[in-house]
Amino acid sequence: MTAVPLIQVGSCAMAERSCLSFMSINEENASVSSLCSVESGSSFCACKFCGSKFLKTTSQCQNITVHTVTQFSPSPVISCTESVPQGANISQITVDTEHGQSQSSNQSTSSTVLRDVHISANLMEDFLELAKDNTEKDLETCGTLGAFLKNGTFYVTTLIIPKQECTSNSCQATNDEEIFSIQNEQSLFPVGWIHTHPSQKCFMSSVDLHTHYSCQVMIPEAFAIVMAPTDTSRSYGIFRLSDPGGMGVLKECQEQGFHPHEETTDGSPIYEHCSNVYTNSNLRFEIFDLR
Repeated sequence: MTAVPLIQVGSCAMAERSCLSFMSINEENASVSSLCSVESGSSFCACKFCGSKFLKTTSQCQNITVHTVTQFSPSPVISCTESVPQGANISQITVDTEHGQSQSSNQSTSSTVLRDVHISANLMEDFLELAKDNTEKDLETCGTLGAFLKNGTFYVTTLIIPKQECTSNSCQATNDEEIFSIQNEQSLFPVGWIHTHPSQKCFMSSVDLHTHYSCQVMIPEAFAIVMAPTDTSRSYGIFRLSDPGGMGVLKECQEQGFHPHEETTDGSPIYEHCSNVYTNSNLRFEIFDLR
């Protein structure tokens, strides 16, 4: 991944490299391996990427040792099903509004037909708990979300929290080869990313928008979760760029850092709440905390 920038996230940043897809989005028959824990000191074969092509040769591979704390939520058993099992609860993600109330997010302006995405009901809370120390120090925390695609639905089964350099309004992932090693090992699509705004409002900054553009241009269903625990009006948001409005603006924008963006040509907002993301009470996920 030499030519592609990685995860710069935050109220200000997440990387652009981390969301590079190494599998064709149309290949639903891509192999899906079951999740297994990574023991401390285990080795992965990390392979270089060139554009959107995945290259793996003897000369390009190197052994990467990943020292990680692995957590399971709520158990080590991964349960992903094609249909809703009896007793499972699948709900559309809601959007926090003023005073903690919530409402359905059905106001998508995008014309693209998107695949559904299922995430665990506990994922955001577990991420906030892992980010707690940073949040108390007014430092951002970022992570990437990996999913497998089955019968037209993405199932998010992996949260990777990479080594990172953080400030109060930015977060830069480092050692990105470890992220790609896990994604490759598990045959995962990088469908999303998550980061905190420890002392800011819940919104997508201009840097966040550029970061997310690199994800969504590869996978239309890619989404960004912003956790803002001090925002009393909206503690979290699950966002994507409007398409074609927001995608068109970001495609043409050449500025860096924090900056204003032009209006969309169709009058739509640059980004919007996702209406295709659902919580699945039957879905288990694994956490790789690489810090």
